[in-house]
Amino acid sequence: MAARIGTIRRSSGQNSVTRSHHFICKCVTQCVIFIYHILAFFEEDEDTITAFVEPFVILLILIANAVVGVWQERNAEDAIEALKEYEPEMGKVLRSDKQGVQKIRAKEIVPGDLVEISVGDKVPADIRLIKIYSTTLRIDQSILTGESVSVIKHTDMIPDPRAVNQDKKNICFSGTNVAAGKALGIVIATGLDTAIGKIRTEMAETEEVKTPLQQKLDEFGEQLSKVISVICVAVWAINIGHFNDPAHGGSWIKGAIYYFKIAVALAVAAIPEGLPAVITTCLALGTRRMAKKNAIVRSLPSVETLGCTSVICSDKTGTLTTNQMSVSRFFLIKSAEGNNPELEEFEVTGSTYEPIGEVFQRGQRVKCGDFESMFELATICVMCNDSSIDFNEYKQQFEKVGEATETALVVLAEKMNPWDFDKRGLSRRDAALVVNHNVKKMWNKEHTLEFSRDRKSMSSYCIPKANTKLGNDPKMFVKGAPEGVLDRCTHVRIGDRKVPMTAAIKNKILETTRTYGTGRDTLRCLGLATIDHPPKPEMMDLADSSKFAQYEQQMTLVGVVGMLDPPRREVLDAIQQCRKAGIRVIVITGDNKATAEAICRRIGVFGEDEDTTGKSYSGREFDDLSVSEQRAACRRSRLFSRVEPAHKSKIVEYLQADGEISAMTGDGVNDAPALKKAEIGIAMGSGTAVAKSAAEMVLADDNFSSIVSAVEEGRAIYNNMKQFIRYLISSNIGEVVR
Repeated sequence: MAARIGTIRRSSGQNSVTRSHHFICKCVTQCVIFIYHILAFFEEDEDTITAFVEPFVILLILIANAVVGVWQERNAEDAIEALKEYEPEMGKVLRSDKQGVQKIRAKEIVPGDLVEISVGDKVPADIRLIKIYSTTLRIDQSILTGESVSVIKHTDMIPDPRAVNQDKKNICFSGTNVAAGKALGIVIATGLDTAIGKIRTEMAETEEVKTPLQQKLDEFGEQLSKVISVICVAVWAINIGHFNDPAHGGSWIKGAIYYFKIAVALAVAAIPEGLPAVITTCLALGTRRMAKKNAIVRSLPSVETLGCTSVICSDKTGTLTTNQMSVSRFFLIKSAEGNNPELEEFEVTGSTYEPIGEVFQRGQRVKCGDFESMFELATICVMCNDSSIDFNEYKQQFEKVGEATETALVVLAEKMNPWDFDKRGLSRRDAALVVNHNVKKMWNKEHTLEFSRDRKSMSSYCIPKANTKLGNDPKMFVKGAPEGVLDRCTHVRIGDRKVPMTAAIKNKILETTRTYGTGRDTLRCLGLATIDHPPKPEMMDLADSSKFAQYEQQMTLVGVVGMLDPPRREVLDAIQQCRKAGIRVIVITGDNKATAEAICRRIGVFGEDEDTTGKSYSGREFDDLSVSEQRAACRRSRLFSRVEPAHKSKIVEYLQADGEISAMTGDGVNDAPALKKAEIGIAMGSGTAVAKSAAEMVLADDNFSSIVSAVEEGRAIYNNMKQFIRYLISSNIGEVVR
């Protein structure tokens, strides 16, 4: 067995993101050069001090060059080294040479190993799931996809061989975290062959590109060199007749050398020696001004690059949106009479995890305690939930604890507060969870029937601790996909009454839910229901998730909520400013196409009724195009959805080939290759260390509008530098003419 493992390891390599030693080799090489030049001191025959000046100056230049070179190389490799934090140290494997599960170093895992993963584990390699022991398996793969919502995995075969990583629901990727559940899988890739390993390879192969200013200065330098050469030759040639002048001792050679020195002196006078200092000063002052606008510059040349930016490729989640899921609309059932049932629809304000907001109906603020169904809806939001919110003292803001979708329900219950619980005198943290705490004093959660793919719902078996508005009997509170929940509902809740479900009511609910899920908002909808007389716990086999659907029957629908990750308020104005400045904004996201297009309409990337044909592509649609069509798509498109890291890098490549200066934003490991490839990579302050190390600029507030402010500042700096350069050149030419 050991011999076989060794053979596999030699062919597939070690299961780690290998460390690069290139910069160390450079150090050694530079040191050898230093030694050679030090030895040169001892080979000088002359004893005068001037004999040591030249080698000493050369030595200083070499030292400075080595220090700068090594620092730049080290800085460039920071992003690659930061990937190490996603490498798990240990893994649990099943091998035939030992009984049961054994824990080994992750780097010793080889393709073909059977690996066991459970909640809290970091996946040690890319594995194909073959068995799931728990009701559900949730994987947080945000480092690869950029999407914060954990993914439910399964063991079913994926029929599409070209599926993107987000759609490979039977694969767990190396470095991702197990959010819930337990499973067994077989290793299909290790080390650099894993998804995260391919990102490392792509980053390592990305070559540094000179900034627009550096390119223009190089062109200017070449032109200036040619002009200076012509001046030198002309001055020297004009004075050929004076080479034999007695002032030079009558020697033609001495005269030639004298006028050659004059020609060189004129050439030196034409060189703008103050240019480097001026450019560095301009850029340094620019970084200070940008820092005040929450744009932290890591590389001085990137200040100037911002001023030349013609395309901004922006991530959606967290940059254009708040990355804080919130309920914006919901409805209850008002009447079920005849063929025209009525719903009561409500709008909810507030778009963060801090429960500050109001409930409105037709533009009028309502008191939720006036609606009997609201008490039950709020109870379901709290009790059929495993998430919460917490106040971050350092950031002075509320953050989710658990799933974003469930957190949105917790916040909705706090905003509704139909019991009108008193929040006066409470701290900011306690006031934000007053409904949560009080509802949990009324009810005790005995069991949770976890979410499963077959029924697309989850439920909680709860027993009242005291008299409640919902009665004194045990209840099962259910939430899930509206269609799945509705199919198992026999009644609907109208006020405090239980009314039989009719075809008219069902069609009305489905129609309204579809309206929520499409159009401008594209909300993520959840149906909330109650089982008034659930089976007793002893009659339920809670270890077998396949039977959960049998227990979730005879349900009463209470309402449907619609939630979204809302756009930032200031983004709409920022995108309009970009359009006026001649900058094209391209949204690149891992989210699905419909949701991404809806957000783009809300922030002004697309018009409300604009046809997105040829302007919006999914990763799959982009792959199906020929190379020439892909290049054309990058010229006109404003949205790329359901993309992978390779797509982002390819988009940047095509934009660069068309002469565009691109700025790419990102926050995850998946964004790092594109951040490094773009003329200017912009990482989010809340992003991963990998993204920050690969980027030239970091946004402290994660806000798209800060990019626009930075571009504006960059343009001002670029214009100032052009004026300085013109002044220096004109003054130096004046010296030459004089």
